[in-house]
Amino acid sequence: MRRSICFCEPNVAQAGELNTWKFIYTPTATLPKNARLRFDLGTRGRDIDWQLPDASPNATENAIYLLLHNGKTINATQVEPPDSYVPQYEFKLPVEVPAGKDIAIMVGAPPKTSGNKKNPVGNAAQAMSQRRRPFFLYVDPSGKGHYGEAEVFSMDVRGGPLHAIKVLTPSFVTRNKRFDVIVRFEDEFGNLTNSAPEDTLIELSHEHLRENLKWRIFVPETGFIALPNLYFNEPGVYTISLYNTKTKQTFCSPPIKCFAESDTSLFWGLLHGESERFDSTENIESCLRHFRDDRALNFYSTSSFESVEETPVDVWKSVCQSVVEFNDDERFNAFIGFQWSGAAGEEGSRLFVYSKDNKPIFRKKDSKFNTLKKIYKQSNPKELISIPTFTMGKGLHFDFTNHDPEFERVVEIYNAWGSSECTSKEGNPYPIRASGKKGIQETAEGAIQNALKNNIRIGFVGGGLDDRGIYSDFFEGDQEQYAPGLTAIICKEHSRQALLEALYQRSCYATTGQRIIVNFTLAGKPMGSEVSTADKPGLSVNRHIHCTVAGTKKLKTIEIIRNGKVIETFQPDGYVHEFAYDDLSPLNKVTISNKDKKPPFVYYYIRVTQEDGHMAWSSPIWVDDVPVPAGKATAGRRLPTKAAPPPLDFDVEEEEEEDDDLAIDDDDE
Repeated sequence: MRRSICFCEPNVAQAGELNTWKFIYTPTATLPKNARLRFDLGTRGRDIDWQLPDASPNATENAIYLLLHNGKTINATQVEPPDSYVPQYEFKLPVEVPAGKDIAIMVGAPPKTSGNKKNPVGNAAQAMSQRRRPFFLYVDPSGKGHYGEAEVFSMDVRGGPLHAIKVLTPSFVTRNKRFDVIVRFEDEFGNLTNSAPEDTLIELSHEHLRENLKWRIFVPETGFIALPNLYFNEPGVYTISLYNTKTKQTFCSPPIKCFAESDTSLFWGLLHGESERFDSTENIESCLRHFRDDRALNFYSTSSFESVEETPVDVWKSVCQSVVEFNDDERFNAFIGFQWSGAAGEEGSRLFVYSKDNKPIFRKKDSKFNTLKKIYKQSNPKELISIPTFTMGKGLHFDFTNHDPEFERVVEIYNAWGSSECTSKEGNPYPIRASGKKGIQETAEGAIQNALKNNIRIGFVGGGLDDRGIYSDFFEGDQEQYAPGLTAIICKEHSRQALLEALYQRSCYATTGQRIIVNFTLAGKPMGSEVSTADKPGLSVNRHIHCTVAGTKKLKTIEIIRNGKVIETFQPDGYVHEFAYDDLSPLNKVTISNKDKKPPFVYYYIRVTQEDGHMAWSSPIWVDDVPVPAGKATAGRRLPTKAAPPPLDFDVEEEEEEDDDLAIDDDDE
């Protein structure tokens, strides 16, 4: 049977464009009087979705109505479908519409209304580009509510006018080693676009670029371009700048740290969170593609909740299969993960991440998985990591009393709903709070600083936006919302196993969403390490800290946190700052005593704040004060009469030599 004709005028829209859209329908069979037409814009009602029109006959700027073949108009009736939060629009035909005659659903300017450039009148297209974006029309010739299969209109939504240029680069590189750069030309909503004046020319530069080398780029039709084989001749921190000669605007990449020699890389990703554009369960393929290609992440973990209602068996199988297909070492690593919530305080909310494919989801309704103790008893810490999340959210919190050091190696210090570092009274700039009664407030029981003071040894990761499960009511509850965060992992290889091993070693840190570089060591040991005076006796006298910070904007403060207190603050004049700091306080005067007869300890971490408010938190480094046996302390070496503090500007190798001078060992003779 020949289908009816459906087409749009115009048939192409730019993201966010304000216009009057005409959906023209030509039926192949006569539509009798009183037949009903129901139009579905296919939107979810989000800010980024296609704007919902006003069905009122008095609408003055964003109307919807039916234009008949005889030129008369029919107002729409708004219908609320039982399985949707957004309305559909129904029309009842007052006359017969013969086969082959066009009728049109008009969305935008009301009849006999026109706008101007200063006061445009119309309906706004969605904010994301999409090929063959569908709209649905359901027809009921009987007029009794018996709608048949949907007729489909299709429209291409493309990127709007060029607004910004994004430069995607690695964060760690080695001198004279080549790397690739991706340049994305984006509209104001982050869509790829080639909508720019024909004479637009982009000039590329970076620090120490020779004057005789000129890079000039035109805006390509694809909206992006790959620049291969870039390299730096000298160690340092670089940014790649792109200058638009047409608009006189300059766009910069995130910082790039170039090492003289290095065997590690810095990888960016998201373990907990989803995209505002794509659902991360039912549309998992689109979600993974978005984070891999549009956001240029190096890794991503799924994080749907364990309930059957949100993640049915067939959806979980689809998620597992998509993760297998997208996981690709050296390009993009995908992990299977899911969220689980237990008793407030004792268990809290957490994300489980697997190291392998095709693993089961732990349903809390299943008696085998209704407590953390049962889950940990049946699991292997080499194959599963458990990440406490939103630990300060009252009623959903985790107080770390039952912390498991094998499975719970890292904690989510920040996500889009706030930071769990400390309370707002203690200076938390991103507190968990809500202006309404339905929201969640903070509780000090889940503060990460309190856990650290109780010798809970956990690294830091950052989470993104989440509106599922326990977070589903936050929008309506007026919960304070912040920028989605990111997790940075430092490891040697871009592989799933290497990334999870680095998480286990706490070689990671969190940011509020910007790719801020934080390279923090203590006595030559990287973040996440545990070191003791038994191995380095000199730590009793001096803890030498070395750190390089490179921000995406000018840095406001860099703070050294010791045992939850700021012991030193730097206020850099720029976006890069490298410093050395010696904590010469006697170790036995600053340590925290252990209740479980373990050695006293002290912990340090770095907290970075940019002038634009974005932050980063390094994972801590712990120093245990282990007494050195008297015989070992005096054998084979003369004690120095006075230990001079090392200079502030020496490097890691010099610091390690200083430790050796302070160390007293039988083998030093």
